[in-house]
Amino acid sequence: MSEYSWFDFNRVDFVTADTHFSHARISELAGRPFATVEEMNTQLIRRWNETVGPTDVVLHLGDVALGPIEESIGLTAQLHGRRYLVPGNHDRVSPATQSRKAIERFAPLYEAARWTILPEVIEGTRRGYRILASHYPYKGDSQESDRHTTHRPRWDDGIPLLHGHTHARDHGPNGHQFHVGVDAHAYTPVPFTIIDTWIRGLPDVEPWLDVAIREARRLIADFDASETSNSDALFYVMGYNELRVTLEELLGALDSSHPDSPPNIA
Repeated sequence: MSEYSWFDFNRVDFVTADTHFSHARISELAGRPFATVEEMNTQLIRRWNETVGPTDVVLHLGDVALGPIEESIGLTAQLHGRRYLVPGNHDRVSPATQSRKAIERFAPLYEAARWTILPEVIEGTRRGYRILASHYPYKGDSQESDRHTTHRPRWDDGIPLLHGHTHARDHGPNGHQFHVGVDAHAYTPVPFTIIDTWIRGLPDVEPWLDVAIREARRLIADFDASETSNSDALFYVMGYNELRVTLEELLGALDSSHPDSPPNIA
């Protein structure tokens, strides 16, 4: 079973990260081509709204805005679409950098600007493929060493991960990771169809249902082939527990493939 909150990626039209609205130094730090923070804000809003329609769904993977928070988050109310936020380390609703009391204080500002705040790591399926999304990559940072390691997704076990945080400008895909930050995508949200093409092209990634069926068949075959005595109760307990986990994975994959399956996060 998943250790992360479940999210229905099928509903998402665009994904992005690291807009950093009103961050006075981000153009200098990330090499952005804007002379002033006002120019950056204007261009980010214009490019977003020229790309995203009023009814589109956008998943933002963190670091929406800095600067005076009421002003900077207030600016984002101009952005088109239904907007979900997976918090990044610079967001005032980030468990990695903010206290619970601070999150409770600032969350209403994000909600007033029409952001739906999600957990730090979400997992789900998109057209049958399993996906993780987080502000943080499995590995990588905008600095020399990886920060906030306890708030990152688990190790890379082959599940495609969408992320921001690195401010890399030269690529989106990198192994099982895909950087969706604006610095790599002309300061514009990424259509999820691009993510779909990337996932289907990964040589070692299969639809979740196919993986779950194969694992269930392997476990049953191993169980049937094992030689045990009548007194080997421990073997049966261990085998039962492993089979239960595998069946839960299989049922989860079946549920996710059903069009009427309700998501865990609305």
